[in-house]
Amino acid sequence: MTSTDTVLHSLKGGLVVSCQAYPGEPMLDPRTMTQIAQAAETGGAAAVRGKGIDDLRGMREAVSIPIIGIVKVGDEGVYITPTLTDCLAVAAIGVEIVALDGTRRPRPDGLSLAETIDGLKQEYPEVLVMADCGSLGDIEAAAAAGADILGTTLAGYSGERRKTPGPDYELIAEAVALGVGPVLAEGRIHTPQQAANALAQGAWTVCVGTAITHPASITSWFVEALRA
Repeated sequence: MTSTDTVLHSLKGGLVVSCQAYPGEPMLDPRTMTQIAQAAETGGAAAVRGKGIDDLRGMREAVSIPIIGIVKVGDEGVYITPTLTDCLAVAAIGVEIVALDGTRRPRPDGLSLAETIDGLKQEYPEVLVMADCGSLGDIEAAAAAGADILGTTLAGYSGERRKTPGPDYELIAEAVALGVGPVLAEGRIHTPQQAANALAQGAWTVCVGTAITHPASITSWFVEALRA
């Protein structure tokens, strides 16, 4: 079994915890995000997903489970690890998986998704590539472009599908049915039961962020429930 096969095997049926803070928040600090990643590992997470070079460096030193690394450049269009240069910078930290925008939209550096993945794998053949997709068409195209993991991350955010109140189970099931690669279910998974349901749809692994690592959102859910 190759090292990439080992990483994929370690994710199967497990939980990925996204450890990210938003601009302007008090938790937007590499030390804080690293501690959250450590807590996720202690709780049994199969992997963590982190954002930003400094956060990823801290996590790499502190956790032994696989890391899915990204950078965000801006907040509109293609902004999740959008260029080959960004992908190479993330891979250089030593993460096992680089996640990038996996939609069919034009990329800022003019490269295609296939060219981006190929360029990354030429420099870092041991790194897996996860495509953050927004539709079934994205997933099919990302698999053809060489992505190793197909995420439903951008479902409801890229303009192709409506934003469902919870997980987009329909897309998860359709992506699994394509049979083109491991599907990582991500997006608006807010309860353990929703995570289990996503796995029951055939997802390889499930990623949860806000419901575990974003106190401001979790607090607002309780506040709104009490006001109602």
